[in-house]
Amino acid sequence: MSEQTARRGGTVWALVITSVAGFMAALDNLVVTTALPSIRKDLGGALDDLEWTVSAYTLTFAVLLMFGAALGDRFGRRRLFLTGLTIFTGASAAAAMSTGINGLIAARAVQGVGAAIMMPLTLTLLTAAVPAAKRGMAYGIWGAVNGLAVASGPLIGGSLTEHVSWHWIFWLNVPLGIALLPLARLRLAESYGTGAPLDIPGTLLASTGLFGIVYGLVRGPADGWTAPLVLTGLFAGAALLTAFVLYSLRAKNPMLPMRLFRSRAFSGINAASLLMFLGMFGSIFLLSQFMQGVLGYSPTEAGLRMLPWTGMPMLVAPVAGILSDRIGGRPVVAAGLFFQAAGLGWMAAVVDPGVSYAAQLPALIISGIGMGLFFAPAANLVMSSVRGTEQGIASGANNALREVGGALGIAIMSSIFSSQGGYDSAQTFVDGLQPALVTGAAVVAVAGAAALLIPRHRAAHPTQAAPAEDPAPTLDPIAG
Repeated sequence: MSEQTARRGGTVWALVITSVAGFMAALDNLVVTTALPSIRKDLGGALDDLEWTVSAYTLTFAVLLMFGAALGDRFGRRRLFLTGLTIFTGASAAAAMSTGINGLIAARAVQGVGAAIMMPLTLTLLTAAVPAAKRGMAYGIWGAVNGLAVASGPLIGGSLTEHVSWHWIFWLNVPLGIALLPLARLRLAESYGTGAPLDIPGTLLASTGLFGIVYGLVRGPADGWTAPLVLTGLFAGAALLTAFVLYSLRAKNPMLPMRLFRSRAFSGINAASLLMFLGMFGSIFLLSQFMQGVLGYSPTEAGLRMLPWTGMPMLVAPVAGILSDRIGGRPVVAAGLFFQAAGLGWMAAVVDPGVSYAAQLPALIISGIGMGLFFAPAANLVMSSVRGTEQGIASGANNALREVGGALGIAIMSSIFSSQGGYDSAQTFVDGLQPALVTGAAVVAVAGAAALLIPRHRAAHPTQAAPAEDPAPTLDPIAG
């Protein structure tokens, strides 16, 4: 077998392994939402308990992402990827076998721990295995798979619940995880980051700060924004994150070097990612309910009718990755965000208790094109804006901001929905949905403006240690 053939095979295996792992982690963000009535019927529990089956995963996932990336940089990215995948798979089996609501919540929290370790390492491992000239296309496929997972969670969860059982939402992960473990061990090359000591103070400040912020955002709509625990979480979280920034500016080996944000590319793409997920998550959360509660579709029917939006990234993202290789990521990302904003604005203009599917279809297609254009170049911009030894923590930071953006989007748009409408009738639901969608469109448009701050050409980061060079023919990992 020639070196070129072996190299191509290693690239394909890395793409398959990291894309499937990313799909599993991203899918579990929203896969539970359409199954909550069935879970409550089987396991009991109050409404707050059911909400925690969603938020327990989001919390642990968001607050431990950067720590998971730091562990991979220090002890080996493949090794920690395998560890995270093992934890995630085992917790999925525990969730599927839960006989009580508290056990399910605990399993979901452990799932989030595994995903936080596994998810940020998928991009660094993929980058190490793919030649520089092919990374845009590889990121495109990776982004398409992950974007589909995030957006199709309600469809997959609803279909499995409706036609099989809610337990299979979690059982689905088990054979995939078991299949990936030996493949990852044999087909992925090991790589490391800087080798610096773990930043324990920074990790504690960032993790507890993010926990406070995300806890407050998740609980705000249910408990009220003036509830003592909500206010404590938000203010304490903000104070701890401020302390984290001040500490990181002075620390010798910080978990997240603040100098990375001197790069317009790194700062711009992270701001755009947070705002994109804010608008997208909040919109999907409400539109899924609109299609079921107002238009009368079953979970499966609603998911199928959203496919022009949720399935479009599978078609568009690979093309977007190729385009980003040729013209740079900035124009592709910005175009995707403005398409997404236009689609949400169109949907806000046409939603009505009796709206036809034909009237919604253009908005869904435009939103889907926008989502597909965003994911692949965004990943490329994140990874190319820092040096190779810092790609793990850069990926972790970007994923953490996306998760926080998603939680923020659901919280803000749910609050707008509640203040302007409600569940009393189809009309009151639309009365709340329209201003929420307008807000989502505006936020995503601001994300597009943030993307325009990214340098026009992908110049190397000031501290970048030539990650654009091809890895050695033997697929040696990227290292500093």
